Amino acid sequence: MNTTTLLNPAIATLVSCALLPSSREVEKQGSTNPNIVFILADDMGFGDVGCFNPASKIPTPNMDNLAAHGIRFMNAHSPAALSTPTRYGILTGRYCWRTRLKDGVILGYDEAPLIETGRPTIGSVLKSKGYQTGYIGKWHLGMTWQTKDGYVIQDDQNNWNQDPIVYQENERHIDFSKPVTGGPTELGFDYFFGTLGCSTSDPPYCYIEQNRTVGIPTIKSPDDYLKLPGFAPGLMVPGFSLTGVDPDFTEKAIGFIKGHQDSQPGKPFFLYLALSSPHNPFLPPDFAKGKSTEGPRGDLVTVVDWSVGQILEVLKQYGLENNTLVIVTSDNGAMKGANGHKSNGDYRGYKANIWDGGHRIPFIARWPGKIKPGGKSDEVISLSDMFATFSDLVSAKVMDGSGEDSYNVLPAFFCKRQADSDKRVRIFHSGGGFFAIQKGPWKLIEGTKGSGSGKQPVIPGASMNTGQLYNVEVDPFETNDLWDIKPDVVQELGVILEKCKSEAATNKIQHN
Repeated sequence: MNTTTLLNPAIATLVSCALLPSSREVEKQGSTNPNIVFILADDMGFGDVGCFNPASKIPTPNMDNLAAHGIRFMNAHSPAALSTPTRYGILTGRYCWRTRLKDGVILGYDEAPLIETGRPTIGSVLKSKGYQTGYIGKWHLGMTWQTKDGYVIQDDQNNWNQDPIVYQENERHIDFSKPVTGGPTELGFDYFFGTLGCSTSDPPYCYIEQNRTVGIPTIKSPDDYLKLPGFAPGLMVPGFSLTGVDPDFTEKAIGFIKGHQDSQPGKPFFLYLALSSPHNPFLPPDFAKGKSTEGPRGDLVTVVDWSVGQILEVLKQYGLENNTLVIVTSDNGAMKGANGHKSNGDYRGYKANIWDGGHRIPFIARWPGKIKPGGKSDEVISLSDMFATFSDLVSAKVMDGSGEDSYNVLPAFFCKRQADSDKRVRIFHSGGGFFAIQKGPWKLIEGTKGSGSGKQPVIPGASMNTGQLYNVEVDPFETNDLWDIKPDVVQELGVILEKCKSEAATNKIQHN
């Protein structure tokens, strides 16, 4: 991993931050490696959290308090506007379009693991430095299922809705009594408890612990659930509760911390908690119903906030606050809010879109004594940067050819602006497979005048015939398209983007 020649972004202005030590300076002061808790919400937008949007219709006291004692990043992004590609980027430090997945997300039993065995992940990197590692929650990166009677799983073309025959036939032949492979425990995590895909909308409706299902899915999901937005019918373990998923994940996360402290108190731990909320079908547990004035989706944001509070409390109980870096963020932008709530603030677009509303996310980090309380940063960071950042934090060496799209942004956590920020190139990807590239104040969207959410096809070879160009420094809400006015900028960014894409297969990314 070359942290000086990776793909990364642009605009970077720090505000209300006093300089604190860099990662190397922290190391010189004799600090031990901190525990790391990384909490990832599902479809939580920039405008959902009160400390980012004072007009939010959703109460988020725990996240607001975390920000008051840490730092808010006002220009944080996911590398893609959908779940699977972002989760791939977090774990590997690579853009997902380098893999077989060029648009959309992984669905169904036919999807082999997207991360190949042996590729470094943040789990394996931290484990190599003595961390106990746990992954709890939604996976959504593919696993390999065993079948009955030698049946060969067929490609279902992700048509579980329009043409579900292959999808249902695959499910009918899965042998749920056998191990499932290719998940977190083979990619650097000591412990896994979670679900294959979207926890409340993708079969099988069951938990997986380590490499086996918790119970056997034997009953068909209720027909009434077909009315729920985004719900895919499939097999379910008797008693599985769609409303109980995040409370269960939170309980397991607390158990992981407590178990670690009881058995290995002198060893650092890394907890990756991938919550389901506020993803559709918007079924909040009873304790959260009516907590927001936004509606059921907003109520699920309060579940995220509740979970954050539960984790912070157990850290406090065990005296772990001062030596734990806590990060709370989201995998992409939000779906549209209800009752006038601006789920993505004033940023244009929503989940799956190529505009900023699709990939600008809330991001909060707290590390008492290292991160200045109440900080706010406009430094551009990406979730794909977690790979290089965590590696630098623990002084880990990573093999060449891995994490090549990840920048070390740890200095920004300490309010230190990095000199090359304006020269970095950042690439974003929409749900429909459209690209955007950002460098300095300029953001170019390639191949569409629309949202890029999949309603129009990506046309190879013709992508630079049309597009959008915004100066996001003066026009952060992407209202003034300069594509026809700044052809020189369009040409410059287009050349860089095409070079990046053409070099992707070689793992030798270079750019101006």
